[in-house]
Amino acid sequence: MANPAAPPDITTSVSTPSSPSNILPPPFTHSNPPPTLLTQGAEALLFRTHFLTPSHPCALKYRPSKPYRHPTLDIRLTRHRVLSEARILVKCRREGVSVPGVLALDWEGKDLEGKEGRRSGGWMMMEWVDGETVRRVLDGWLGIWRSAGHEKSRVEEGEQEAGRQENAELAALMTKIGLAVGNMHEIGVVHGDLTTSNMMLRPLAEVPLTANGDSSDARMGRPSLEGGIVLIDFGLAAQSSHDEDKAVDLYVLERAFGSTHPTVEGLFTDVLKAYGESYKGAKVVLKRLEDVRMRGRKRSMIG
Repeated sequence: MANPAAPPDITTSVSTPSSPSNILPPPFTHSNPPPTLLTQGAEALLFRTHFLTPSHPCALKYRPSKPYRHPTLDIRLTRHRVLSEARILVKCRREGVSVPGVLALDWEGKDLEGKEGRRSGGWMMMEWVDGETVRRVLDGWLGIWRSAGHEKSRVEEGEQEAGRQENAELAALMTKIGLAVGNMHEIGVVHGDLTTSNMMLRPLAEVPLTANGDSSDARMGRPSLEGGIVLIDFGLAAQSSHDEDKAVDLYVLERAFGSTHPTVEGLFTDVLKAYGESYKGAKVVLKRLEDVRMRGRKRSMIG
């Protein structure tokens, strides 16, 4: 659900196919216009296509058959993963968590000609989310300052009057991230791969979109930080009420901030502050996060 013009955030494990029709099962082999490949990972491919009519864009997540797996195991794993992700998305939508809606799915696929026992794989169609990933928004926002010749970002120089507005806008974004994660954890869902690449910033209706479907700030051409957070890519998600699992979710996000956005790493405290106020048991999870951090540091020291 990222911008089609954006480079993939998912690590590619195999070569990109030259045409979607070479790998997609019916009914996508004759779609007009054809699906556009966005990202490709080890387990699935993400396309932009349309649902029912060309004016209704959607995201298509396709899990192709794996020839190295036994056919029966391959079918069972595909069915489990497609249905598990779909159920979690439906649960989140029902409980008010901002995630893409499920439009259609096929967990069985079609029989492949000349390959006894093998099927084409499973797929799921989801609501298309306009905007950009939080990772690209933050990179674009902070990149403006570097390209303008600033030795040090105003985010780092938060004491200066000129940088306070930028700090406030970034802090507001961090607050929205913390609330979004808290809303998800409150209903007993853990994401499993919480990074800023798996969060979309959906622009407000009144914020004009560019030709690529993202929003921009009139000031210096920076990406706008206005909008709502939409959590995406629930391929590793699970239903869990354990504080430990939720704390690990937060730890993964914290590490992602430290490695991907070191300039704004200090603002991650705003994420945790908003999370701690998002639901009744959040403060217990934050205490458990301290234990998870200690184990992570110990593992890093031992190697």
